[in-house]
Amino acid sequence: VHIVQSGGGLVHTGGSLRLSCAASGLTLADYAIGWFRQAPGKEPEGVSCISNQDDSTWYADSVNGRATASRYNANNTAYLRMNSLKPEDTAVYYCAVDAVCGRELSEYDHWGQGTEVIVSS
Repeated sequence: VHIVQSGGGLVHTGGSLRLSCAASGLTLADYAIGWFRQAPGKEPEGVSCISNQDDSTWYADSVNGRATASRYNANNTAYLRMNSLKPEDTAVYYCAVDAVCGRELSEYDHWGQGTEVIVSS
C-alpha cells in the first residue's frame, strides 16, 4: 500500500487549498479516510473523516464550514479542500486510511507522508 499526498503550500489568510491523497495497493472506496493535522509542538488532531459505510463525513469544530472532504473513486484519490484559511490552520496535514474512522492518527493502518500547509497572516 502506498499513499502519496500533495497540495500543501504557502497561502495567505483567507485563501484556499486542496490537499490530495492518492492511494495504490488498496481501493479507497472500501475504507474510511481520515484527515489529521499536526501543528509545530502539538499532538496530531483530527480534522475530518469520511466513513466507508455511507460516505458520511465528520469535521472538527475548528474547520467545520470551511473544509470539504471527498473521494473520487475513478482515480482512487481523496481530497480535503480548505477555504477561508487562518494562521492557526498552519500544520502538516496527513491523510490516513483504515476500516473505520478513528479518533487518533495512530489507530490508522496506512498514512500518507504528510503535506505542509503554512498560512501567513
